Amino acid sequence: MSTSPVAKRGKATRNKVAKAVAGAEAIEVKATVPNHQIGSALRRLGMNADNDEERFIYFFDTPELDLLAANVIARARRVVGDAHDSTVKFRPVDPAKLDAKWQKFRDFKVEVDASEKGMVKSASFSMPVKRGLIKRVHAGKTPIEALFTPEQEEFLHAMGARKVDFERVVVLGPLRAQRWRLEDPACPWPVTVELWRREDGERLMEMSIKARVVQAAAAIGGFQAYLAELGAERDSDEQAKTRWALGFYAEKLRAEAKKTAAKKKTAAKTKAPAKTKTAATKRSPTKAAAPRKVDGKAKTAAR
Repeated sequence: MSTSPVAKRGKATRNKVAKAVAGAEAIEVKATVPNHQIGSALRRLGMNADNDEERFIYFFDTPELDLLAANVIARARRVVGDAHDSTVKFRPVDPAKLDAKWQKFRDFKVEVDASEKGMVKSASFSMPVKRGLIKRVHAGKTPIEALFTPEQEEFLHAMGARKVDFERVVVLGPLRAQRWRLEDPACPWPVTVELWRREDGERLMEMSIKARVVQAAAAIGGFQAYLAELGAERDSDEQAKTRWALGFYAEKLRAEAKKTAAKKKTAAKTKAPAKTKTAATKRSPTKAAAPRKVDGKAKTAAR
């Protein structure tokens, strides 16, 4: 008895998504909007500067992006008119290996980031930051380390990351972002839209939804169908916002360092050599006059 194609498909796909999200608390389904569609998407969804949440995002890494290479993301968010926070994020993670003690922190979470490129589990730990602290760190008046609590650093160490050498870490950014949260009758889940702008004028827009893990399969399929209904094209250059931002600011920092080094080298070459005394200007040390006797007493000759 032959098995129908439908039955074969059912066997092959059964619990596929459930296994991929096991151990996570929620799933975030993301999609980037092609640059040429950003304007129309903003108009279609009624998003503008009057109804957005403005924020500035600061990243912290070495100029060589050593933290990112170790799957660590460190950032701080300054939200205009709202609370500020710092976050350390580690991905991918195995939820089964996470210590339960981290769950006591309100802003510790394990989520699945899903996109057309696949699914990856991440663990993030956020803590509130006092107003003004992020600006002071950016201005170099306060050490970067002040933004992260001992618990956040302990979490990174527990996740296998090497102790962060804050002496080598620099500020990358800030990047200006606009954020909207909207309800659309065509989508069963609230939609979050983020528009990031770099200093060079490049933009990246991401649309996402969050759902419980039990709804993961429906959320992935449903959100993709929603975007298709909107007429959103598949972004062939889809890339993670963080890597898109970090790559730009790190390259800018390295370019500035090269320019500074080149200027110092040029200045050293063109610097006038120190003046040396010529033979004509050199003087022999004056010898002390020999004493002579006058009336039996030794006296120094007058000069």
